[in-house]
Amino acid sequence: MLLSSSYFFYSFAKIEYLFILMGSTLVNYTLGRLMSTAQKNKRKPYMWAGVFLNIGTLFLFKYFNFFNKSAAGVLGTLNIHQDIPMFELLLPVGISFYTFQSLGYIIDVYNDKVPAERKLHIFALFTAFFPPLLSGPINRASDLMPQFRQPRAFDYQNVTQGLRLILWGLVKKMVIADHLAVYVNHVYNHVGDYQGIALIIATLFYTVQIYCDFSGYTDMARGSAQVLGYDLMENFRHPYFSRSLHEFWQRWHISLSTWFRDYVYVPLGGNRVTIWRWRYNIFITFLISGLWHGANWTFVVWGALHGFILILENATRHFQRRLADRLFTGKASRLNQGIQVAITMSMISFAWIFFRANSVSDAFTIIRKMFLIGIDGFGLKQAGITVVGIPQFIFLLLMVVLLFGAEMWERRGWVQELVGNLPLTVRWAIYTVAFWSVLISGVFGVKQEFIYFQF
Repeated sequence: MLLSSSYFFYSFAKIEYLFILMGSTLVNYTLGRLMSTAQKNKRKPYMWAGVFLNIGTLFLFKYFNFFNKSAAGVLGTLNIHQDIPMFELLLPVGISFYTFQSLGYIIDVYNDKVPAERKLHIFALFTAFFPPLLSGPINRASDLMPQFRQPRAFDYQNVTQGLRLILWGLVKKMVIADHLAVYVNHVYNHVGDYQGIALIIATLFYTVQIYCDFSGYTDMARGSAQVLGYDLMENFRHPYFSRSLHEFWQRWHISLSTWFRDYVYVPLGGNRVTIWRWRYNIFITFLISGLWHGANWTFVVWGALHGFILILENATRHFQRRLADRLFTGKASRLNQGIQVAITMSMISFAWIFFRANSVSDAFTIIRKMFLIGIDGFGLKQAGITVVGIPQFIFLLLMVVLLFGAEMWERRGWVQELVGNLPLTVRWAIYTVAFWSVLISGVFGVKQEFIYFQF
């Protein structure tokens, strides 16, 4: 029933995409079974076949035209004009997620970390399970597939916790992210019309928007699975309270960052190599991570920037500690933590410029104009407030404050305790306000597709 429902769910995107998903499932299932029957020293061809077929499928649908256009651009600068073919292929929604999930399974079977799944419908459900299918989290076979073999029964606590998670995800996506998107999209799509404070506000708003958009989907996915009795891995852990970029990547898109750690960074040698090779491994891993996010040079630059900052952070780690020990002692250590969070947040927000910008040239235009503030630099028009109006702008600021307040309380473990101790009427008043805010946003608000659907 779950498999049929998942296929029915996915077919709403486009029925043709369903056949690509089924084909990927059959290929990876067959390769896993072949590896399970082959001797250890004869498994490698099947493993490499899985790598090339999965990456090849992703390349064809997502990157073929990108590399062709890039090659044509390079040849054009050399006055070599070559007619390079382009394919008009639509990108199947969720292909980056289920491809990486299947690829992780193939590598784990090869390394004897999981046994090859014998039942086709179990493996097919692992690939197509509808809550994480479109935007993750990217689950491991060792965590998810055993759950499909266990009987499920109605559990009141699972259902209530799952529904609360879904509601909070809807609030983050529809009430916060989608409203912020109106301001962000207008400013970033008209970078020539704005400078100074408007670009800074749009960048900070996008920092909040992408978190609410993506973590909102994850909350809904985890909540939907929990209602059915299944546990998906945690994908976000209050990332904007990180005190370093290294810590940020332990808290942001955890399923992807751990996937790249286990299947790219560690096979390259990890940190068990020379210092320069270690830095190379970090940079290459983040470069590939950037490319995974999209077929555009903006994502490549975003990944490279994260890799460079992380290398710089590691290289200056001891200096940072000595400086902190001298300047911040005793009670001032909390001030140091706040400064570290602010610096990290600033670096992350700066990198998001490349992630959101429509082109690399737009990104550099934004950076160049961000600190240009004229005589009327703080007027309503210059701040971009006229894009949404003063009441809407104040509403956006309140939503950002609400989000960070809730995140701070949840980070300290107070939310569950607080909500659990509230009287029933108060709890339901909160649920009712959240529900109606989502409903009103859905009916009267501007509907925005999930950002990570494009990946």
